[in-house]
Amino acid sequence: MIEALSRDLGLSESQVVARLASERHAATLESELAASLGDSYAGSWLTEDASALVVATTDPAGAAAVSARGARPVLVRHSLSELEDVVRRLDRAARRVPTGPALWYVDVRTNRVVLQAPSPAAETLAAEALTARSLVAGSLAAAARSTVIAVSPPAELPRTYADIIGGDPFYVGSTRCTIGFSVTKGSVPGFVTAGHCGRTGDLVKSPSGTFQGSSFPGNDYAWVATPGYTAQPYVRGAGGTLVTVRGSVQAPIGSSVCRSGPTTGWHCGTIQQHNATITYAQGTVYGLTRTNVCGEPGDSGGPFISGGQAQGVTSGGSGNCSSGGTTYYQPVNEILSAYGLTLRTA
Repeated sequence: MIEALSRDLGLSESQVVARLASERHAATLESELAASLGDSYAGSWLTEDASALVVATTDPAGAAAVSARGARPVLVRHSLSELEDVVRRLDRAARRVPTGPALWYVDVRTNRVVLQAPSPAAETLAAEALTARSLVAGSLAAAARSTVIAVSPPAELPRTYADIIGGDPFYVGSTRCTIGFSVTKGSVPGFVTAGHCGRTGDLVKSPSGTFQGSSFPGNDYAWVATPGYTAQPYVRGAGGTLVTVRGSVQAPIGSSVCRSGPTTGWHCGTIQQHNATITYAQGTVYGLTRTNVCGEPGDSGGPFISGGQAQGVTSGGSGNCSSGGTTYYQPVNEILSAYGLTLRTA
């Protein structure tokens, strides 16, 4: 992990070690401050060098509390819960408005919801989301839209990686996908992966198993039971080395994160946003995390990990590892909760 972060983030080994330590501290501090700020909490993120945690709040008194804990406060207009409510309204509007490839998420750095969709679909979605709120009375004013929702043509064209060859593969018929993280359910071993890789009841080869649950679209997660195999607390790192999974604490926005996939190998970057909504050709998926880690077809279902903490399984993305790209992952804790699974850790 240190080698890959050094390569992909342009850091020395000592800088990587210092960054990982800072990120571990920030993850704990973020959770504590979010709880103490309550309804005034508006999100948080690490500075570019991960040396400081920035915490947004709508309350001046909360800003003072943030500063007292050693984080950098930012006063903003909208709380995180308010912006997430706009995302939910966009989710509902999208069920009525065909968009084609689209993307929306809360950008805590700008205190807005970013909406990328072809016009006029983007304008229609924004109008439906905002006119239903007291934020905008009557008509959708341009000033209000720019304050709450940033509308733009799609800069990314998300697609799934379902039917392309992956590495560390498993097979569903002639289709291959990638194992995410090892899990158990009671005494039954297995793994989590992307939901678009297979449906409940589908048989899996190499390793042998059966999809016990799958959700796509809406979500993009699944779990496969593999009786007779041993669930190990590792993911494959650079050059086939083993990276140990220690837990599944969600990393803050701005944290470094690495993805393992047989098509492109081991690549790292940073977390850009949580709770993004992606519209693929096959349908809309909610609650994904957006990263600037590159990916290519064949990486579906593979693991994202940050400092030994499991983050999620690869859903899809845009771009490639030659010119750069964007990937999205389904948070692993949601998968564990949905199916009552236990992450295999060491």
